[in-house]
Amino acid sequence: MRAFILIIISGLFFCYEIKAQLTPFEKEGKNVSANYEQIINWYQQLDQKSTTLKLVEIGMSDAGKPLHLALISGDHTFNPKSWHQQNKVVILINNGIHAGEPDGIDASMMLARDIIAKKILLPSNIILAIIPVYNIGGCLNRNSTSRVNQNGPLEYGFRGNSQNLDLNRDFTKCDSKEAKTFAMIFHYLNPDIFIDNHVSDGADYQHTMTLLTTQSDKLGGQLGLWLKEIFEPAIYKNMGEKGWDLVPYVDFESSNMNEGMDAFYDPPRYSSGYTALFNTLSFVPETHMLKPYAERVKSTYDLMMTFIEEAHQHAFEIILKRKNAIERDFTKRQFALKWNLKKDSFSTIIFKGYEKDSSISEATGLKKYFYNHAKPYTKNITYYNHFTDTENILKPRGYIIPQGWADVIERLRINNIKMVSIKKDTSIKVTAYRIVSYQSLTKAYEKHHKNFEVNVIAAQTDMKFNKGDFYIPLNQPGNRYLMEMLEPTGDDSFFAWNFFDGILQQKEGFSDYRWEDLAAEVLKKDDSLKTALEIKKQSDPDFAKDAHKILDFIYKNSVYYEKTHLRYPVFRVE
Repeated sequence: MRAFILIIISGLFFCYEIKAQLTPFEKEGKNVSANYEQIINWYQQLDQKSTTLKLVEIGMSDAGKPLHLALISGDHTFNPKSWHQQNKVVILINNGIHAGEPDGIDASMMLARDIIAKKILLPSNIILAIIPVYNIGGCLNRNSTSRVNQNGPLEYGFRGNSQNLDLNRDFTKCDSKEAKTFAMIFHYLNPDIFIDNHVSDGADYQHTMTLLTTQSDKLGGQLGLWLKEIFEPAIYKNMGEKGWDLVPYVDFESSNMNEGMDAFYDPPRYSSGYTALFNTLSFVPETHMLKPYAERVKSTYDLMMTFIEEAHQHAFEIILKRKNAIERDFTKRQFALKWNLKKDSFSTIIFKGYEKDSSISEATGLKKYFYNHAKPYTKNITYYNHFTDTENILKPRGYIIPQGWADVIERLRINNIKMVSIKKDTSIKVTAYRIVSYQSLTKAYEKHHKNFEVNVIAAQTDMKFNKGDFYIPLNQPGNRYLMEMLEPTGDDSFFAWNFFDGILQQKEGFSDYRWEDLAAEVLKKDDSLKTALEIKKQSDPDFAKDAHKILDFIYKNSVYYEKTHLRYPVFRVE
């Protein structure tokens, strides 16, 4: 009996000790966010006190510190494969990707503690995985001034990481160690739901929390339809019952509510677009930057609770529909690479905003516009959230990539892509693309001068490949990722992000005086080229007057022109 009483007392003391572990946010007036050392120490203490939470280090960051992952499992097991075999829904929460937006950091600390202290019951069919802080370099770079539009906390981190990269533009190009580590974490967990906590910077309105849901048409199939018609409405209803008027993310680029609101298009450079490539239900909560910090943290806490509750209620559908979607991508014959917003299809949402007003600016002496809090309004607005695919590409049996393109091969590997090393030098019939035209950004964007408006022509040819080159079969869970990344016309493809720019520069050429006589011999032996040249002259008078252009035309249509110039170095095996 005495031992039994001691066990009860010990258990009560444990629960009290956990509940007493207040966050800096709670201890210091609810306008303070935890710094990096406090965050990690917090989770380490929880790990030491409870077998429900396990804190692990996975990979590194550009800041030279490891990324941590907190795993919360009610049955004290920590094997992702076993979780999925037991039909548990795995929810991955990411915090501090923009370290100046720390709402999720503090909310997740309190949520983890409350689960361990049994203030909140984590359903037996739910697993929670939390990245305490993703942008460690930004978190260490604390200040009180860089978020000029934001109402608290008193100090916060910086948007850029240790390379000054915006990590929410890095998921496909993977320039940062954080992005590489995230891919490892993501594929290790294979989460059913992904939540990336943010703070919105833009238009002013009454709502505290907005939600960006990965676009259902892009997600596609029954999973996308179920997300749009069942799961997302359940999240909105649940949040309403908690007292939060949730609305879709308000994109400040298109915030004229008199004309309606456009849904945000999330290509895979963004976290939600990237994770959706693997049929994960993906969400980006965005609290409103002008609301008090305590209110923002509470709404983030409640939204994470809502996801847990609704995932528990809909676990069977989530697991089944996601399984079917993954199987669909194994056999799907074509994939969409580009999307356009449709303006002939829309829904209506209730939006609570403030009227725009104007006055004379004390800063500029000119007219300024502002949102007048004395003139709130509530009205139905048109919401455009239907996208249609504008470019579909047939899936090949596989791709071949020569081993020299190591940066791309590394990124494929960390995304769990299966590749087969070619065993000996061999000739294979492939479809090869040639880049016909493209545009590039004139200013750097996240370390790149991105390529866009890419046009290609395709031709079948026999190509020699070397021992050690890689064949990538298109019969794996990463099929959609492969199509988006390896087809050169994709918005966020490796070609778009400059990984193959070496092919854009011609390495060999000619001197006019030397090529003149040889070009004449080429024309004598090639009647079709001679005819093509005459047609070109007749159709383009300026060309016909330019000797160098004529010589260049002959050169580029002869055997002397290098085959690798503008030839895309990933080949389709049909």
